Amino acid sequence: MNAIATIGYEGATPDAFDAALLRADIELVVDVRAVAISRKRGFSKTALSERLRNLGFDYIHLRGLGDPKPGREAARAGDMVLFREIFDRYLATAVAKSELEKLLSLALEKRVALLCYEADPEGCHRTIVANSIAKLGNLSILHLKVESERAANSGRSRTDNYSGESVAAA
Repeated sequence: MNAIATIGYEGATPDAFDAALLRADIELVVDVRAVAISRKRGFSKTALSERLRNLGFDYIHLRGLGDPKPGREAARAGDMVLFREIFDRYLATAVAKSELEKLLSLALEKRVALLCYEADPEGCHRTIVANSIAKLGNLSILHLKVESERAANSGRSRTDNYSGESVAAA
């Protein structure tokens, strides 16, 4: 069975993030942030896409699968029920449906990782997107884990936290 991966860069260094993608044999990183900018060095769209392409990864930004501002605000406020309601409604829009079709096609052709900020996939809309694609394409889901900066500075090996968690499609 094929899989779709997810990855978040919260607390990660670019090197640790890149290593997690390499270990999972990812071919294409699909950025599902509504706004692909970051205060974290190396993770804004231009810098990220250039770095990934230099490492041999393809990169695409599917803005239409990003969490709309009201959803991001609900998540920041800790109202995950409202966040999910908002994002579920958004996924029913023509824009999101078109992007989901594009993503499904890509996921059936290549080993894809959905990218967003949050380290915890359960608190991020990328998991909702991954679940939608997994159901449509009969794919399993693999949540990639990236070593945090704190762990890297504690003297542990860079490979200690690169295990991925595989989840069957719901």
